[in-house]
Amino acid sequence: MLDVSEKTVYRWLTERKLPGYRMSGQYRFSRAEVLEWATANKLNVSVGALQEAEEQGQPLPTLADGLQVGGIFYRLGGSDKESALRSVVEVVRLPDEVDREFLLQVLLAREQLASTGIGDGIAIPHARNPIVLHLEKPLVALCFLERAIDFGALDGRPVQTLFAVISPSVRAHLHLLSRVSFALRDPEFKALLLAQAGREELLVAIRRISASQPRPHGVQTADG
Repeated sequence: MLDVSEKTVYRWLTERKLPGYRMSGQYRFSRAEVLEWATANKLNVSVGALQEAEEQGQPLPTLADGLQVGGIFYRLGGSDKESALRSVVEVVRLPDEVDREFLLQVLLAREQLASTGIGDGIAIPHARNPIVLHLEKPLVALCFLERAIDFGALDGRPVQTLFAVISPSVRAHLHLLSRVSFALRDPEFKALLLAQAGREELLVAIRRISASQPRPHGVQTADG
C-alpha cells in the first residue's frame, strides 16, 4: 500500500508513529488509518493496493459526486474543535432521520483518538469506523471556517478547511478518503482551497482531478 520495504515499515512504526497493532507477535493495520497517516505525512499511496479493498457491486462515487451530495459551505463559526465540528454537522446535507447530535459525538470520539488535521490548514473529520446511518449515498462536505482554529494537526498549523467524510460502508469510506488524499496532492486545487474559491470553480477542479484518476478495475463510478 505504501510501496516501501518491510524494513521501512518497521522503522516508520517507531520513528513516525505509523498506526499499527501488535497481535500474537505480528502487526495488524487498518487501511483507513494507514491512509490517513500517509496523507498527513504527504506520502503517495499505491492505487493498486487500495483497489484490493474494492468489491464488485454498487458504483463508487467520485469526489465530485460526494461533494454534490454533501455540499460546499463558507464562513462557518467555531472557536474550538468541538464548536467547529458542530457547525459542520449543522449545515451538511443529511436526511431528516439522521441524528445530528449522535453524528457530532461520533466525530468528536474520533478526534479524541488522534487529530484528523493533516497539515496545511486542512482536516478530514470522519468516524473511526463507518457507521450505518440513514444514508443512501456516501457524502463529503467541504467546509471553510470563519477563522482558523487549533486542531492539533501534525504540523501545528491551525485548520480552516475541513473535508467531512460520512459513509455508510467501509468500501465507500476508503474510496472517498483515497480520493480526497489524491486531490490534495494537486497544487492548483490546494491553491483554490487556500483562496476559498467559489463552489463552481472548486467543482471544476475536482472533476478535472477525478478524470485523471485511475478507476478501480471492474468497478464503475457513479457517473459511469
